[in-house]
Amino acid sequence: MSGYQGKKNIPRITSDRLLIKGAKVVNDDQSFMADIYMEDGVIKQIGENLIVPGGVKIVEAHGRMLMPGGIDVHTRFQMPDRGMVSADDFYQGTRAALAGGTTMIIDHVLPEPGVSLIAAFNQWREWADSKSCCDYSLHVDITEWHKGLQEEMESLVKDHGVNSFLVYLAYKDVFQLSDSQMYEVFSVIRDLGAIAQVHAENGDIVAEEQRRVLELGITGPEGHVLSRPEEVEAEAVNRSITVANQTNCPLYVTKVMSKSAADVIAQARKKGSVVYGEPISASLATDGTHYWSKNWAKAAAYVTSPPLSPDPTTPDYLNSLLSCGDLQVTGSAHCTFHTSQRAVGKDNFTLIPEGTNGTEERMSLIWDKCVVTGKMDENQFVSVTSTNAAKIFNLYPRKGRIAVGSDADLVLWDPDVTKIISAKSHNLAVEYNIFEGMEVRGGPLVVISQGKIVLEEGTLHTTEGCGRYVTRKAFPDHVYKRIKARSRLTELRGVPRGLYDGPVCDVVLTPKVMTPISSMKTSPAKLQQQNQQQQQQQQQSQGPQPVRNLHQSGFSLSGAQVDDNIPRRNVQRIVAPPGGRANITSLG
Repeated sequence: MSGYQGKKNIPRITSDRLLIKGAKVVNDDQSFMADIYMEDGVIKQIGENLIVPGGVKIVEAHGRMLMPGGIDVHTRFQMPDRGMVSADDFYQGTRAALAGGTTMIIDHVLPEPGVSLIAAFNQWREWADSKSCCDYSLHVDITEWHKGLQEEMESLVKDHGVNSFLVYLAYKDVFQLSDSQMYEVFSVIRDLGAIAQVHAENGDIVAEEQRRVLELGITGPEGHVLSRPEEVEAEAVNRSITVANQTNCPLYVTKVMSKSAADVIAQARKKGSVVYGEPISASLATDGTHYWSKNWAKAAAYVTSPPLSPDPTTPDYLNSLLSCGDLQVTGSAHCTFHTSQRAVGKDNFTLIPEGTNGTEERMSLIWDKCVVTGKMDENQFVSVTSTNAAKIFNLYPRKGRIAVGSDADLVLWDPDVTKIISAKSHNLAVEYNIFEGMEVRGGPLVVISQGKIVLEEGTLHTTEGCGRYVTRKAFPDHVYKRIKARSRLTELRGVPRGLYDGPVCDVVLTPKVMTPISSMKTSPAKLQQQNQQQQQQQQQSQGPQPVRNLHQSGFSLSGAQVDDNIPRRNVQRIVAPPGGRANITSLG
């Protein structure tokens, strides 16, 4: 269960009483016809012919589906980036989320290296408390690692209701952690009962590829995807799963963008790993062919990491894996920038601010791609848009469920309504929508947040700053039951045996000679040139070199040898050469 850390001075905006009549209630495990009565933002009664107080506002459902409000597990509203801030702040972002049927978001706190985790967390709380229109919670990103951060993580879990931390395997020299640091962080996360999240790309390879692509003169948005091939994502996913298995830590892979990365997660789950995959609106509905658009601003609007796959069959593949349970949750990774902000990278794709839209479109896109096509049913749809996320992050059954005592965050869904997505009509602050012109079937008719109607007849009724911070307790059962069972099985035990008392060889440990690391900007060819020049300079300074005796071997064995006591002879006469006395000159 989760709790709230709300603000006392904000007036309560929940309608006192609301009754939904004749709805088809859809949970992740069953659907049934019922009326629902809610009061003070909480579901009080579910059934037929309910006895309710007078003066209740009634919504007639006419047999339409009523689902738990969506949970967008990955947003980056109001995100700072090199002195800029992403275009959709917590007000604009949560307003767009509500318009699409999402009633709760989990945003990412991104501390600048050197800034305390708690200070960054408090900054995000301040931004979100003053602007958010719906309930929210916060993941915290680990952008550097030293032992001092362990206490801060402990405080975030115990005092601030955080139960998820993200590590980066990308962004070399900025946020990237090494494998040994990842191992340490995962061990801490496991002990705290939290979820380890990972941004999975091999940052070392990406840095080299970026340099290579730029040297080829490719500076546009297509360089972004050319420098981040999908195997770089898959490799990092595999590596993070390996480390999570070794530390017995639950793993959550954010932004699953490619077939190969999704396959790695699916295979690991088949072998019993505790790992979850999060495809996003963008990867489920569009592809990376747009990076080659002649319109620079349009191509730049798709820049995100990992990049969208240039393989146009990827979205359908990811939707299939989401439908069969190999991928479990969906986010949007919503982080938008104006074209003028993206233009910072007009001459260098590595400087383009990253992120795409998707919080408003997420639920309709998944309905259209998965339910309309017959890949999943309405109950599975509820699983991947809210329930699974609520279970993984310990929000269930307060969120992600229609039940007595659950929050009155609900969506009355129309499976037949069609809409063409366009920047002209979206609830965002940016000029481009990456799903421009896409026709989707299925969307929200009525959205209820905290027991209050916030969307009705296509009109939003949102209140800035009414969103509550939702705390999340550690050790979610859905995740940690398996972790605890595995920890009992994987306890290491030595073999009881007597002490060895036989002879022991003496060994000489030769210290490893460290060669100085070359500058990052020096190519191997240049390095060879420099070495040759240094050798020539040394030879000139030392004068003429003695002529080498070519009959003398340069081969030697270091250390003591078994035949050291036998005196050496300078010359050995060969009586019978190998192969007999005949030689090649005497043939024929």
